[in-house]
Amino acid sequence: MTLLNAPEYNRRRENRNRNLLVGSGVVVLLAVVIGLGGYIMGHGWFFSLLPVEHRINVFMNTLEAKDYSKAYGIWMNDPNWQQHPQKYDYTLQRFTQDWTTASDWGPITSHDVKISKRTGSGVIIEVEVNHSPKHLFLWYEEKDGTLTYSPYELGH
Repeated sequence: MTLLNAPEYNRRRENRNRNLLVGSGVVVLLAVVIGLGGYIMGHGWFFSLLPVEHRINVFMNTLEAKDYSKAYGIWMNDPNWQQHPQKYDYTLQRFTQDWTTASDWGPITSHDVKISKRTGSGVIIEVEVNHSPKHLFLWYEEKDGTLTYSPYELGH
């Protein structure tokens, strides 16, 4: 092919190719921003820990409402726990005591989920409780969905 018999300029094709190139760049940039943004903000890569944080938020709201029976079901990941309470060594009575009189914060009146981090087989979630400078660290076990107190704290 020589310069004299080159294909004719196709404006539609060139516009489509330019738009695909620009669109691809925007998609890649958006993926990087969302991926890094979630990690930097403490919600996991691509905000992958938001469902766990939402579960903790529901749990803490339930404690604020003093619905300890429902909160116990969330803690054990068993909404039907009342049909088989003998299954658990950690009783509702002890759970209620742990979240009221035996708690470092007393009854829960306010909370703010601060940050979460996936580690090992679960997720550590930091929660500010009752505007206290001392924060609560909870552990979400991914394999069975149960909650417990975290053996670790998150450093800032």
